[in-house]
Amino acid sequence: MNIQSTKLRYGIIGRSELLDRALENAIRVAGTELSVLIRGASGVGKDVFSKIIHDQSKRKHNKLIGINCGAIPEGTINSELFGHEKGAFTGATSDRKGYFETVNGGTIFLDEIGEMPLDTQAYLLRVLESGEFIRVGSSSVQKTDVRVIAATNVNLEDKIKKGKFREDLYYRLNTVPIAIPSLMERKDDINILMRKFTMDIAEKYRMEPIQLDENAKLILKNYPWPGNIRELKNLAEQMSILSDNKLVTAERLLEFAPHLSKRNLPSVTSKGSNGETFEEREILYKFLLDMKGDLSDLKNLVYELARTNDLDFPKLAPGQEVHADLPTILHEDSLHKEQLNASRPVIISAQEVKEYEETEIIEESLSLEAKTKELIIKALDKHKGRRKDAAEDLGISERTLYRKIKEFDIIEN
Repeated sequence: MNIQSTKLRYGIIGRSELLDRALENAIRVAGTELSVLIRGASGVGKDVFSKIIHDQSKRKHNKLIGINCGAIPEGTINSELFGHEKGAFTGATSDRKGYFETVNGGTIFLDEIGEMPLDTQAYLLRVLESGEFIRVGSSSVQKTDVRVIAATNVNLEDKIKKGKFREDLYYRLNTVPIAIPSLMERKDDINILMRKFTMDIAEKYRMEPIQLDENAKLILKNYPWPGNIRELKNLAEQMSILSDNKLVTAERLLEFAPHLSKRNLPSVTSKGSNGETFEEREILYKFLLDMKGDLSDLKNLVYELARTNDLDFPKLAPGQEVHADLPTILHEDSLHKEQLNASRPVIISAQEVKEYEETEIIEESLSLEAKTKELIIKALDKHKGRRKDAAEDLGISERTLYRKIKEFDIIEN
């Protein structure tokens, strides 16, 4: 079965290369007996991929069962998976077969494998390596032939470092990894999916399907969708049922879901490749604008100094610009004038000479952190400690300003 026919069979919508690559890997590994680890954020459809792998394997005529490891209490998960003997614990009034026994010959899909307790991980590793397991409260070893497909929405490598996931189990499960892209990684598919969901709802309830204008589509495309496909489908159902006008504008869309305009930007963002955060870049832009103003003031000061002291500047041809070699131009064009005006020095008072001689040249810090702190202090002084006004002047949120004050240990007056 190829990628396109698989999409049609399982109702998978999208043209993303990342999605096609994940489907291709799932189809290829389906015919083997290898363990599979599916990675992806919550709501991307990891359970659908487990069905694809099972349905195209030699076990397709046997059972496929899905188990959410995070939804089973730690005290009962061993019993659920491997069974127990009568009297093994309080409430065990009879023998019970576990999933690895009842699904013998089939496939078990272990979702949220990162939430599995460490002792259960040890039992699972034994099943994967030898096909053996022991019921809770029993001493007899039993055999099973089950294929395991695991899935996770967390970073298992981090769990290993923290001692919460077995490294040997990770490598045993990760024989063939499949990464399902999030909706944010396949933005061009968002409006295609929205159209599919609204058509399905309209057909189910025999109503006219809603349509979105271009601005509404743009809002959907720029939203990060932390809930992925599940969140998008919920929104499609909500609008289809509650909207009176079948043409949904951007304004109407935001009435249904005002959070779409907020973009869900956190107060602390991950750093980019250059080490800067989103808020730091905003402050840097503000600093550059202030620097531009300072340069303009400096230029006006130079012109005023030249006018006061009756200094001559070269005349530029029409369209000619002042460039970095201006001192050289001044020297070449005005050499003879300097000889004539040698007796007319720049007027500087004795006090200014003294202040100049006592001035120590200090190299200015170009640290982004130092400039950020300096701008925040200036903004707070300007607005007499009013954080809200200072934050607006800096172009950042009041919450971000509060965090920066704490981060730089700024003492407020």
